[in-house]
Amino acid sequence: MYYFGYQTPIGKIFISADNDYICGISLSRPDCEEKETPLIKKAFSQLSQYFDGKRKSFDLPLKFNGTEFQKKIWNELLKIPYGKTTTYKKIAKAAGNEKACRAAGMANNKNKIMIVVPCHRVIGSNGGLTGYAFGINVKKQLLDLEARNTLN
Repeated sequence: MYYFGYQTPIGKIFISADNDYICGISLSRPDCEEKETPLIKKAFSQLSQYFDGKRKSFDLPLKFNGTEFQKKIWNELLKIPYGKTTTYKKIAKAAGNEKACRAAGMANNKNKIMIVVPCHRVIGSNGGLTGYAFGINVKKQLLDLEARNTLN
């Protein structure tokens, strides 16, 4: 496993990968060897395009490490369109268990691949910005960025 850090509009982002897959995108430095690989560079290039408003979807090989339920939730997150939001209840229902809202929220919180797996697009059923592993401020920045770029 390797990682490399880059400065972005939301702070320093650390991208981690093995030889074939992106394993993490986070604001926290992972515990592995620092090395900028071609795959990590590709991920940062796509993230830069996202922050510039020029990319609305990602084309990266992803590796999910989690339970089967978490993987279902993360795959549902990948279906949320750019600039749109959904609720924990809708994500839980799409994953097969409408009553598992809290479990969907916890899976959201365990997402290791921020932005690319867009857990920031999940909001409370009342429309409020609920918890986000990287802080509500970052969640708001990402949603505002997408809102601005859907108007263009």
